[in-house]
Amino acid sequence: MLVGDSGVGKTCLLVRFKDGTFLSGSFISTVGIDFRNKIVEIDGAKVKLQIWDTAGQERFRSITRAYYRDANALLLLYDITNKTSFDNVRAWLGEINDYSQDGVVIMLLGNKCDATADRQVRKEDGERLSKEFGVPFMETSSKTGLNVDLAFNAIGRELKNRKVNGYNESTFTIQQQQDKKDLNCCVT
Repeated sequence: MLVGDSGVGKTCLLVRFKDGTFLSGSFISTVGIDFRNKIVEIDGAKVKLQIWDTAGQERFRSITRAYYRDANALLLLYDITNKTSFDNVRAWLGEINDYSQDGVVIMLLGNKCDATADRQVRKEDGERLSKEFGVPFMETSSKTGLNVDLAFNAIGRELKNRKVNGYNESTFTIQQQQDKKDLNCCVT
């Protein structure tokens, strides 16, 4: 499930992952909740991911909260060009802890890392917050595709491993992979 403030790029991230394209220009914000499926190959096995895209606006929160309890994984996004979206991550994490099942996989994503000239949130701030809450972190770009597949595949791998091996809280880490073209936007 993708969660975070309105405008952080949840829908664009999902479309980039699912279709390999970028939604440029203006488009209508997600109303309530939407989903898409994608089958990925992880460690030689086919894994079907059903990804729910949620509306970030406050008026849809009660709808979004109802889906937390059934989510196996949550990707929490903020926009690196919007400090307020980063400041709201703590509130989102509190909501996730209140409404999601125990042991849910959580990953923090700083999206829009291609917009370096407009950056308002340093990568180090995202890293520090992820360490504070004990969740993996990476920066992504829906526009360029940087680390998008890596984020979803890391989630898929963790869910597959949990199904096969049982839940182990300490297993979820992200393998270091960097895009040689842009080292400012890489996995941590």
